[in-house]
Amino acid sequence: MYNAIQEFIDALDINKISEERKKALKGFVSFVAEKLQKQEPVSLNFICTHNSRRSHFSQIWAQTIAEYLGIKDVRSYSGGTEATAVYPSVLKAFQSVGFSVGKLSEDKNPVCYLKFAEDALPIISFSKVYDHSLNPQKNFAAIMTCSQANEACPFVPGADARIAFTFEDPKVSDGTPEELEKYQEKSKEIATDLLYVFTKAKELSK
Repeated sequence: MYNAIQEFIDALDINKISEERKKALKGFVSFVAEKLQKQEPVSLNFICTHNSRRSHFSQIWAQTIAEYLGIKDVRSYSGGTEATAVYPSVLKAFQSVGFSVGKLSEDKNPVCYLKFAEDALPIISFSKVYDHSLNPQKNFAAIMTCSQANEACPFVPGADARIAFTFEDPKVSDGTPEELEKYQEKSKEIATDLLYVFTKAKELSK
């Protein structure tokens, strides 16, 4: 793993997560722990309305933090109730903590890649609907990262579980001088929650 990313995760403090938030994350922890206990793949599809911000932060950090903790066979995906594009400040936030980021296509919905280590397979990132052919069709958890998607998708076909993992939308800062800073803060918030989820699940699965 690139040193800058390793150091960023090392500095995350899961002890700052409130007891109320930990309670809200309990179902997510239980799903991952159960899969680890059974030695089954942990397949997670992070779903938000536009698959442009929070779901990508979640997908990419979940894959990265699983690698950081040495948890094998985590498969992280994302989708939306509609497809738009990955918002550029999401990619800039990942670049700012050491990810290698690039584009494989240049259109309204570009296909991007991110790498957390030189020898790691790239994480492919573009906006898509949650049931896109690249996403799992069965044996996965549907992780709802925004309340709108949570309400718009009362049923996700093929999902073993449907889990709320919601965050405020950093979109409110778009076009302001604080935009990148707010996206970096959201990235850190999501990474911290996911570090807690995977750390706790790893402990419970032993």
